[in-house]
Amino acid sequence: MIEEALRAIAEPRRRDILRLLHDSELAAGEIASHFDVTRPAISQHLRVLEDCRLVEVRRQGTQRIYRIRSDTMAELRQYMEQFWQDSLTRLAEAAEIEEQQNSG
Repeated sequence: MIEEALRAIAEPRRRDILRLLHDSELAAGEIASHFDVTRPAISQHLRVLEDCRLVEVRRQGTQRIYRIRSDTMAELRQYMEQFWQDSLTRLAEAAEIEEQQNSG
């Protein structure tokens, strides 16, 4: 699932859609209104995001309302944070080595 999500967010427009959905639910038409592409193109992006479980959709009358799936986003965040934590650990180790070299 992480691999699919990473492939999905590699496309800049999909990241933009996720930013739009960060704070609230939006109907597909509202999402499409933020872009200079056709509604079918946005629908395709939404389908990709839905297939990899980054967003979920519910019907409200004739509208499709999208929102971020917090569980999948949390899993993706945790995956990405391990790289950040590894980098911080290496940086701290390098700083300690440099400090030891400078004081010894």
